[in-house]
Amino acid sequence: MLVDVAALVECAQSNQMSLTVVIGGAVITGRLAPEALWRQRVSEVLTDSARLGEFAAVFGAPGRRTGRPRIWHFHAARILQGTVGIPETGGMYRVAIEDVRAWTMGDFSYSDH
Repeated sequence: MLVDVAALVECAQSNQMSLTVVIGGAVITGRLAPEALWRQRVSEVLTDSARLGEFAAVFGAPGRRTGRPRIWHFHAARILQGTVGIPETGGMYRVAIEDVRAWTMGDFSYSDH
């Protein structure tokens, strides 16, 4: 089922699927993105960096995918720790589907009120 979700995100080129996963003791919550969109966004962020700009081309190149997806690409994602999601503005993460230990549809947010 997890691979099917990844395949649908890739073929539909949609970034609206929210998911929360437990992997290696960490909880990551955010939206899945097609690999091409994820790479483009990472490349844009690196291009804008004075220190990391030279790495932008690595992410700007097309991915070499064969067969069924094995990686989820999260964007606008946070690692949850206690009542805090880091980074607050969301980050970009790659998660190997085989490493996922638990998952749920939707993303989590916190409120102290």
